Amino acid sequence: MIKQSRLILYALLFFTPLCYSQNTDKEERLREIIREYGQAEVTIPYPGIGAIEHLTRNLSVSSVKDKTVHIILSPRTIDWFLLSGYDYAIIERGVIKGLETSLNIAQAMEWESYPTWAQYDSIMRFFSANYPSLCILDTIGTSIRGKLVLAIKISDNAASDEDEPEVFYSSTIHGDETGGFILMLRLADYLLKNYDSNSSVKYLVDNLEIWINPLANPDGTYTTGNTISSPTRTNANGYDLNRNFPDPLSPNTVKQKETLDMMKFMQEHRFVLSANFHSGAEVVNYPWDRWGRYHADNEWFFNISRSYVDTVHLYSPPGYMIDQNNGITNGYEWYSIFGGRQDYVTYELQGRELTIELDVDYITPANQLPLLWEYNYRSLTGYLGNALHGIHGIVTDLHSGDPVPAKIFIDGHDKDNSHVFSDTLTGRFIRLPGPGIWNLTFTAEKYRDTVINNINVTAGQRTDILIEMVPDFNPVDTTNPSKPLLYPNPGSTYVRAVLPENMRGEINVKIFNTAGVKLADFYTETTDREPVKLDVRWLAGGSYIVLFTNVASGLSKTGRIIVNRHF
Repeated sequence: MIKQSRLILYALLFFTPLCYSQNTDKEERLREIIREYGQAEVTIPYPGIGAIEHLTRNLSVSSVKDKTVHIILSPRTIDWFLLSGYDYAIIERGVIKGLETSLNIAQAMEWESYPTWAQYDSIMRFFSANYPSLCILDTIGTSIRGKLVLAIKISDNAASDEDEPEVFYSSTIHGDETGGFILMLRLADYLLKNYDSNSSVKYLVDNLEIWINPLANPDGTYTTGNTISSPTRTNANGYDLNRNFPDPLSPNTVKQKETLDMMKFMQEHRFVLSANFHSGAEVVNYPWDRWGRYHADNEWFFNISRSYVDTVHLYSPPGYMIDQNNGITNGYEWYSIFGGRQDYVTYELQGRELTIELDVDYITPANQLPLLWEYNYRSLTGYLGNALHGIHGIVTDLHSGDPVPAKIFIDGHDKDNSHVFSDTLTGRFIRLPGPGIWNLTFTAEKYRDTVINNINVTAGQRTDILIEMVPDFNPVDTTNPSKPLLYPNPGSTYVRAVLPENMRGEINVKIFNTAGVKLADFYTETTDREPVKLDVRWLAGGSYIVLFTNVASGLSKTGRIIVNRHF
């Protein structure tokens, strides 16, 4: 026993300094890489779901492959990681290959090299200057270091805010994932150049408002200034911006400037459909990332993800985009994250967003950029078309015709904020369920709940519906009035007229101004259930006389309406 104890003591004395030295050397090497490049990649063995959730709340996990967790460390997170005591391996950073910088804008717009920051800015301005009717340039905000976070809108009347579905593509929220950056620029170029010659492109541009943000994290991509030489995943403060959005399960998430600007931009537009583009894997990832349960429209998400990847497979060699389930995955089933943009958009804004991983290499070599485009561009345009399918409707007040801001949900189906809302100004809404027969419920303050049953949704088709909601209380008694009862009065869009019983049937309606000038003369019909509907949207504000004459009896009645234009 004494001899055995001595052997153990000798072993501890001999090996402990060596192990300590090895750990110290590895830690110093890790810190050296971060000092030189701004970040370092390490791997650890897969620790299980519970430990992964703990990791992703505190670190930037970039991928989980073959039971190995890949983590990107920044100056802000390295101490937390080392104190956690994980056994890790350093992925030594080799020479970054393929980051060829464009010599000028013309070369950059051949899409086979990477633009300088100045060239990127000029390209975005070029689009809006050369296609003024189809494209406008906007600014989402600025980065920590003052670089503009740019976006362009492409539509047939780009300068106008038309009543069309808004869709959004955004890339490179991780500054060192560069393939999507060029893909988004090339997509904008493709849509603008082919508007007059490609009927499919024209259809999308005519019927959608397409927003494209090629570079969401300019400080991460252009860390050294004007060229891409040593890009980092995080922003200038060392934060992973795709772990920085509001999350009900992670309330202490710090909101960086770029995140706050992006949130405001997306809240203003309420995009029907969106996607954000990454690299490091080759897979389409759909919600949820944070929860081990499925979205209410999981089947729809699965099918549009499958459609994107199946189209890619038609035009790419075997082996491309086959990660996880042959190129698609539920986010949580891959690995959980908190504070991700995909879940923020889908949960908080009732949008529908995918995360699309384009390339197993974080930095796509310049000579591979044309292939990345060839594999994906048909899927990129095809995905946008999903916003034109599903249920499209408008919700109005039954009496006034004014738009009603309503909540629209499918009872027994919707959960976790999967419902949608109608637009406050227009009453328009879009709901994108899968094919089937659906019953929609509409609720709004001061209105009776309305249920529309048996709405048929067909894959790849659009179903249009009109909903007229009845106010909870009716301030006017409309039962058999002795003279024309006009409501709402004053009115701004439509005024209803309930006529006495002996006036019902075919009616001639004349509208006069206070000077006696006849402004309208038309025929309509009225019953005890259907009042006369007067469209007053074309009239100037003021007072008008309305003459109702029953065609059969010749009996006439008059009423006065006031048109209100102060709203």
